[in-house]
Amino acid sequence: MSTEVVFRSLGNGEFECEVRSPEGLTMRCNGALDDLEPRVLGDDALGTNPALVHNAWAFAKHDHLYRTLTDGAERESHQKQATAHRKTAAGIAELVDKLGTASKNSWCSACFTRSDHRRLTQGFGTIPAYLCESCGSPTLGCAGPGCANMATRGFAAVLVPRYCAEHKHEIPGFEKASANFGALEDYHEFLDFERRNLALGSRVAAISVLSAGALATGAFLAAPAIGGAIGSLSIAGGGYAGAAASSYGLALLGGGSIAAGGLGMAGGTAVVAAVGGALGGALGSSVTTAYIGADKSFNIELIKPGSGIAVVVANGLFSEGKNTHPDWKKLVARRYPDSPIYRVHWGSNDLGDLAAMVKAMGGQPAAALGIKGLAAKAGKAGAKKLGPLAPALAAAAVAKNPWHTARVKADRTGVALAGLLARTDAKSYVLVGHSLGARVAATAAETLARSKSKPKIDTVHLLGAAMGSKGDWRLLSNAVTGAVHNYHSSNDKVLKYAYKTAQGGQTAVGFAGFRTEFARIHDHDVSAIVDGHSEYLQSVQLS
Repeated sequence: MSTEVVFRSLGNGEFECEVRSPEGLTMRCNGALDDLEPRVLGDDALGTNPALVHNAWAFAKHDHLYRTLTDGAERESHQKQATAHRKTAAGIAELVDKLGTASKNSWCSACFTRSDHRRLTQGFGTIPAYLCESCGSPTLGCAGPGCANMATRGFAAVLVPRYCAEHKHEIPGFEKASANFGALEDYHEFLDFERRNLALGSRVAAISVLSAGALATGAFLAAPAIGGAIGSLSIAGGGYAGAAASSYGLALLGGGSIAAGGLGMAGGTAVVAAVGGALGGALGSSVTTAYIGADKSFNIELIKPGSGIAVVVANGLFSEGKNTHPDWKKLVARRYPDSPIYRVHWGSNDLGDLAAMVKAMGGQPAAALGIKGLAAKAGKAGAKKLGPLAPALAAAAVAKNPWHTARVKADRTGVALAGLLARTDAKSYVLVGHSLGARVAATAAETLARSKSKPKIDTVHLLGAAMGSKGDWRLLSNAVTGAVHNYHSSNDKVLKYAYKTAQGGQTAVGFAGFRTEFARIHDHDVSAIVDGHSEYLQSVQLS
């Protein structure tokens, strides 16, 4: 008898997945599309395995979308993902039937916890196989010489060596991954790997360097680690990580597509902020490590020592190759004279490409149409919304849009920064950002707002922020113990023309303000003293 994984529609927008193992164990999980966790019924042996429940529920979601959507490409994408989750659920159910009584306690590379791993009575060939009792994922001993950690594994025979998360450089070290490192300038010590990378060609290493703009039909590919974080956090006591968690986490977001009930292209900040609860632990370490590893230009530099509250600044457009330290020191020192000042370097290549595009536009959006690599076909709806840049910036070619790529990279940098700040000894920080650097600061604050660990963000200062004004700013307001100060100028032509055109008509908060009623968010119109996008640092005085 083979494992059965069956989808059923229950009516009223609800559906379920039933899993029956070869030995007759059953589990049913049911609910609606927007339910992060389903109701689970049946035998505990199956229903208490998070990896099985997650994949069964992800299968049900994708199968439901396949049956209800009308767009052919969307349906095909969800059908493929449903098939993959169904196969995983079936494979785990079959392994549950083979659980023995022997176990070993070791670090798990799927959920990054030290847990018991129950050995299967039937292995795959000669290599012993296990199931982690914490996350339910299939595991086996790491192939690293003398390593006692457990690696993740699939369901087929092991044809290549499998290594643990330490030996794959997914985390700096299991013990280290949940530790603090002291002062922010010492963050390099935290990122130093304790073991040699024995899996340089691993899938995870490849997936972590995907470009930020990769939004394919029905799949949010910008940050696989985010899917893993959401999948792992969704069950109290730990979910699972690795490919299964990434896939499940993305499924919870409806695949990222708006049509599928997900967050769509506008959900970048909301998605990365969801990682906040994991910042202080090993899972947060894996996200931070992946993001920083994907951006070779990332660096945090102490540009002024001090004894007061630490201030972290982030540049945006037109800053690469320029020495902006004097401007930052002068701007920050007026308001925080005793504070140490740290500068975050990030996205050098992406910001350079974007700056070239903006300069080529010269205030006239149509001028960018000839830039190599941007041309693409656009649908009528996209053309109507995006105007003269439609052929270049329609949703079908979003991965080639330098603005979108840099915007999502700013989100990732914000999450990475939050991950590092969460491991320092400081109790609070002030964040200051210009242009897309303001997005870095805002995302870092929002991410930390979801974390139960310290530090807190005292104040955020946003200068010429390249962020859309239409949004729910509750999380940003709640992210600070003091205030969010937004300095905007109607003379900022980069935000007035380039940003608005590239973002499909959105107005930037750096151009017109947040205009929100949240008490902690304050708009400051600096049009009288700021004549252009590059003049904020020299002209503004922080409130």
